[in-house]
Amino acid sequence: MTTRTQSILSYLGIFWLIAYFAGKGQRDSLSTYHLKQGLGLLVIGIFFNVAVFIISLVSPVVASAVSYAGILLLLLMIFGIIHAINEVKKPLPVIGKGFENQFPFLDN
Repeated sequence: MTTRTQSILSYLGIFWLIAYFAGKGQRDSLSTYHLKQGLGLLVIGIFFNVAVFIISLVSPVVASAVSYAGILLLLLMIFGIIHAINEVKKPLPVIGKGFENQFPFLDN
């Protein structure tokens, strides 16, 4: 698996695991960077969905309105994939800088 493929897969939710485990031998700094960004986006997405679920238990109308914010996560994913295709280390808008120094287990 090439580092470019690893970088692209790292933004596609559960495919992050495939990029992490299948590409361990060919990992470089670019793929590690995108794995960190993708994992951060995945974690944010999981927390967002849990929050929407909890809100839906209290008020389904509010939850349906809040769930439209999930489109922002989709846009962030698209930005990340574009950066991975172009092979550049550019953080995701708004949230990306926070994940550059997180997840130290990926540096190994």
